[in-house]
Amino acid sequence: MEMTMCFPLLLLICSLSTAQLQSDNDIVPHHAESQGGEPTNVSEHQQTCPQDIHAVLREMSASLAEQRVEMRHLQRENEAQTTKLELQKTEVEKQKTELEKQNIEGEKQKTELEKQKTEAEKQKTELEKQKIEGEKQKIEGDKLKQQLQEQAAELITVKARSTVTENQVEALKRDGEVKQVAFSASLSASDSTTIGPFNTETNLVFRYVFSNIGNAYNPNTGFFIAPVRGAYHFEFYVHGPGDPSHPSGAVLFKNGERVCIAYQHQPSGWAKSSNGATLLLEVGDVVFLRLWQNSKIYDDENHHSTFSGHLLFTM
Repeated sequence: MEMTMCFPLLLLICSLSTAQLQSDNDIVPHHAESQGGEPTNVSEHQQTCPQDIHAVLREMSASLAEQRVEMRHLQRENEAQTTKLELQKTEVEKQKTELEKQNIEGEKQKTELEKQKTEAEKQKTELEKQKIEGEKQKIEGDKLKQQLQEQAAELITVKARSTVTENQVEALKRDGEVKQVAFSASLSASDSTTIGPFNTETNLVFRYVFSNIGNAYNPNTGFFIAPVRGAYHFEFYVHGPGDPSHPSGAVLFKNGERVCIAYQHQPSGWAKSSNGATLLLEVGDVVFLRLWQNSKIYDDENHHSTFSGHLLFTM
């Protein structure tokens, strides 16, 4: 661009130089004549100056042409770089747009995650409520189960007492003799047996009978039913494995009423306890054992756990 502006200026300078040379040519002959000098040297000078100017002009024209070529080359490179920059700008705009889309999508996902988190918290709260309600229902169910077992025991007691028929009572009264009544039984006949733990008290059935004089003990139900009115003595032994969480214990019942308990708790080894009581029984009264809640009892062929009773005297 600068060379294009300088070219007219150079032409103007060259024109002025030519005009100056012509003026000098007009002056020199007069001077030569006045001096009586040499017209040949002036003519040669006139011929040399135009040749130098034309040579300079040609060199400048050639240089100008080269610069024009260089300028066109630079212009093409500039256009190429401009095009490349435009493409890069377009790509940057695309990336910017894509990034904005990703940011929008990320915000949507974040919002969705927050919703899911809130929903999960609600579900967790609901599960906690259901868990608490389930625990309450379980406790209530255990209470109902215990009540049902107690009622069933009472019903069994009533039924057992009713099994003593009037004919048997009348026969006992007519007989008037002191009945010989005694029994002793083990929890297990031969196999190793562990009973429990249970959430509620559970009736125990001592199935292996050592003796059953008078047949007042029933090995199928675990109940002793008094055949005559009198004083009876009962003993029971409870054997169980040592356990940090579960003791060994059993309770003696008379017609559904608690009499006494044998209880032992140790974290390891074996635990054994015993107890006994003398009871005044009416005809048809029922005596039996229940396993203490959350406890264990063990027996095998060595007969560790036993239940015994006998009539002391009639009344």
